[in-house]
Amino acid sequence: MSEIIFHHYPPSPVAEKVRVALGIKQLSWRSVIIPRIPPKPLLMPLTGGFRRTPIMQIGADIYCDSQCILRELQKREPEPSLYSNAAGDVSWALSRWSDTTLFELCAKIILAIAAPDMPEEFSRDRGRLYFGPNYSYAKIHDELPHLISQLRAQLGWVDQQLSGSGNFMQGEQATIPDTLIYYLVWFLRGRWEQGPEFLAQFPAIIEWEQRVKAIGHGQSTDMDAQEALDLAKSVEPITPAFVAENDPQNLTLGMKVSIAVDEDSGEQPVIGELRFADRETIGVLISNDQVGTVCVNFPRVGYRIEICE
Repeated sequence: MSEIIFHHYPPSPVAEKVRVALGIKQLSWRSVIIPRIPPKPLLMPLTGGFRRTPIMQIGADIYCDSQCILRELQKREPEPSLYSNAAGDVSWALSRWSDTTLFELCAKIILAIAAPDMPEEFSRDRGRLYFGPNYSYAKIHDELPHLISQLRAQLGWVDQQLSGSGNFMQGEQATIPDTLIYYLVWFLRGRWEQGPEFLAQFPAIIEWEQRVKAIGHGQSTDMDAQEALDLAKSVEPITPAFVAENDPQNLTLGMKVSIAVDEDSGEQPVIGELRFADRETIGVLISNDQVGTVCVNFPRVGYRIEICE
């Protein structure tokens, strides 16, 4: 597998999800540290304007969203597997809960409590990004008892699963569900003052948390952001030119499409020439002076694809 370049910043919870997967596979990777909020002048040329963290780069092929990143890591480096069986499993369905409902609960609790002490620019950015244009930290703060009760019940499900599953979520080997839950526990413990006290009521989670932490993040070495852009410019994308049959949106190679998060987050879509589309992934070619031509890949679940006129 070509060199993995991971664009992230250390406190990013979603990046921690991928870092754990890199640890499960004991991969070597290059670490490019990016800003926490836009502008991100040495990242967004690679992504066609997509601003979320993290991003994985392999040559001139770019992977946005942790769902897409984890799937590509598994495809390129099958063993040790992130799946509980060779054919895959329902972990992606679990991710629609962990990365939406459960993440939003954690983010609301952490950010509403921290809001008075956060830098104003960061506070505004994350509020709009996670909670939409009409968010109110004051209103969220008033709902904290309700939100914590919802989180408590749902983490209770996880604790029950871990009580009888073995060392990890699906047995004796760490798999995708471990990454999907661990990053939220990591987020709660590290960013909510009462997080350790709250988590203490889940003994199976506490023991499992230490086992996942011990896996580590693989082997990383630092890389300069400009070097990553220069590398992308020096090679060509290897994502194949392919569109699966029976595409529900009648996508065809070469058509111009836009890709955007399927929620009102205020983000601009990525627009490019269709290079790849199957049931789970879509990739578009974009070009600019800083990176030449790259293929930017997204998951289809959670994103809205529209054909440009």
